[in-house]
Amino acid sequence: MTAERQPHPWVVITALGVTQIISWGSIYYVFGPLLSHFERDLGATKTSVVGAFSVALLVSGLLAPVVGRRIDGAGGRWVMAGGSLLGAAALALLGHVASLAHLYVVWSLLGLAMAATLYEPAFAVVTQLMSANYRKGITVLTLFGGFASTVFWPLAQALIDALGWRDAVQMLALINLLVCVPLHLVLLPGRRPAPAHHDAPAARESKALHEVLREPSFYFLCGAFTFNAVVFSAMAVHMLPMLVEKGLTALQAASVGAMVGPMQVAGRAVELTFGRRFKALHVGMVAVTMLPLSLVVFYLLGPVPAAFLLFAFLYGAGNGVVTIVRGTIPAELFGRQHYGAVNGAMAAPVLLAKALGPFIAAVLWSLVGNYSSLALALAAIGAVATLLLAGLLSVQRKSATLRA
Repeated sequence: MTAERQPHPWVVITALGVTQIISWGSIYYVFGPLLSHFERDLGATKTSVVGAFSVALLVSGLLAPVVGRRIDGAGGRWVMAGGSLLGAAALALLGHVASLAHLYVVWSLLGLAMAATLYEPAFAVVTQLMSANYRKGITVLTLFGGFASTVFWPLAQALIDALGWRDAVQMLALINLLVCVPLHLVLLPGRRPAPAHHDAPAARESKALHEVLREPSFYFLCGAFTFNAVVFSAMAVHMLPMLVEKGLTALQAASVGAMVGPMQVAGRAVELTFGRRFKALHVGMVAVTMLPLSLVVFYLLGPVPAAFLLFAFLYGAGNGVVTIVRGTIPAELFGRQHYGAVNGAMAAPVLLAKALGPFIAAVLWSLVGNYSSLALALAAIGAVATLLLAGLLSVQRKSATLRA
């Protein structure tokens, strides 16, 4: 039997970059433009509608370890192609929902599609394909993904305005079916690539998930990214009213919010250029610290729109780099042989935190009474992530000393 001939890894990464833009844009970010239409046509409250999206994130998180193990064993072709096919089918069904119960069912299916198409499975594929360059591959992939909201928020809104939201999601379903499914089927490996000869020692040193789960390092790392995700997801929902309470107009607040995406891409570009000089864990320490720092800056600023560019830079660039290190640190610490399972296990609480973050922020706001105080409360939560990564660094240093 002849070995399956694979395209060049950078061809695969480029194709994955295209599918990441489409998958994030049409399955994840599209919820925002559709929210008011769901409320109106289904006669539902905003809270109950947003609950459907939270359920999708919860489903995605629960399935992440299963998807990761599957890619570890068999490569990414059938998992990611199946995820795109399911995403297309669910979006087609979304155009026909007639009740809140139907909406929850469809978004549960979209949660399955998220688990099989977004960053975690894509990172697992890249980590398998690349050897020493897997970190660069993940960084380049996130540069593509950073444009998902930039492309799909206006595209989705234009389709909704032109066709109505029900036909608009049918068009998004077609994009998944005609672009993502073929790219995943044709270009992704149908089996786990055989390790190169020089990768054999590293493969032997890789730790299986059951071994990783016995290490304190995993829980420090998982906790850090979970606390970070709570804050970022909370800010994604509450940022605009926070800025308005600071004295900005709605347009000025939207302009500041619009800077976050480009700042994420800028942060990733800097990591691509300079990050390889440092360990991913050290880069992660800086990136995680930028989130609580941005919120302290937010608290101190007055109603001067230009001043909030500093907030947007710290907030956006920090999150952009966190996305990269969340994909690279597990490989750096635990090896690449069982990366999919390990990264999937770490993704589960992170996605749960994303689902709960806006609700946690709403509860905190009701307790403190204003958004400036909420910013400080969220900064404190973000600082816990920094402390946990500092603890991980301490554990790693002690481990290195014992081995020396």
